[in-house]
Amino acid sequence: MQKMKKSIFRHIFLCLLVCISVDIWAQAGNSAFAFLSMPMSARINMLGGSNVSLKEGTLSLALQNPALLDSLTDKTLELDYAYLMQGINLAAATYSHNYKLNHFAAAIHYLDYGKMQYADLYGQRSGRTFSAKDIVLNLIYARQLGEMFSVGVNIKPIYSVYEHYFAFSLGADVGAHFQTKDHTLQIGIALRNIGWQLKGFHSDENGERKSKLPLNLEIGLNYRLKHAPLRFGITIHDMQTWNLQYQSQLTNNDNLNIKWYDMMFRHTIFFLDIVPKSNRFYLTLSYNHQIRQEMHLQDQRSFAGFAVGAGVRIKQFHLNFAFTQYMKGQFVYQVGLSTDIKQFIK
Repeated sequence: MQKMKKSIFRHIFLCLLVCISVDIWAQAGNSAFAFLSMPMSARINMLGGSNVSLKEGTLSLALQNPALLDSLTDKTLELDYAYLMQGINLAAATYSHNYKLNHFAAAIHYLDYGKMQYADLYGQRSGRTFSAKDIVLNLIYARQLGEMFSVGVNIKPIYSVYEHYFAFSLGADVGAHFQTKDHTLQIGIALRNIGWQLKGFHSDENGERKSKLPLNLEIGLNYRLKHAPLRFGITIHDMQTWNLQYQSQLTNNDNLNIKWYDMMFRHTIFFLDIVPKSNRFYLTLSYNHQIRQEMHLQDQRSFAGFAVGAGVRIKQFHLNFAFTQYMKGQFVYQVGLSTDIKQFIK
């Protein structure tokens, strides 16, 4: 028992050491592959776009924190799809397999920006079209350390092609998770998008232009009430940097004067789940203050920053649906379907 405790704390300390080391490295420089911050599933979307603490058997949550793989995700297949706007489509497929206390998963994400027309410097269109795509492969491993702790890592090759320009990166996520024995309290920490761009889109007189990935250090917790069908939680994201204010690359500054308390809340995401004891369905409402402040229009009503979703289990299938808004008059709908493959091979 004593040896197991030492092993658990050694793994946790190693995870924190890696997080702190990469956090210091990440203080400078621009990042590429911003699409890695997009919610890749309906469940992630309805939770506000990111969550590193909720371990409930939803496979796609391991894309936020690889330590969220567990026994409930064994032999699960999940498919997710979102139509974003004007021909832009997001699709994902994820599958998991467990071996004793070791949990494995593989996922592929595909973001297609649709067809775009060539135009000259004066905006004259030629009639010819080109396409743009982002593709990510996720290879996830998690290990259960006793009843309450788990750690995980996700290795992800990333490929983007825009017209005839292409880039390649190799990234990784590391995470840890703790939950009480009754699962009412859960705490997660993850360092996402560690890595480098190995092949840049273009070169200039200084050589090939390369950028780092959009590093994101997150910590979150959620609590489920024992005598009421409610679960609530908070996620704190981008802990490696305080200033989340957008800066124009043209002017290198902005005219916004963001108060310290506003900036603090831009790091937070809140969610509320209504979850009956049967766990056959749930309703979710979340609020992302950063999205709210960046996307809403002054003097106009907007749903920006809020997300709503629901999930239902019908026999061996689990259906998720979520919607949110990033611009006035344009809602994003996302749907996910998962199933336990073991039910078909009995």
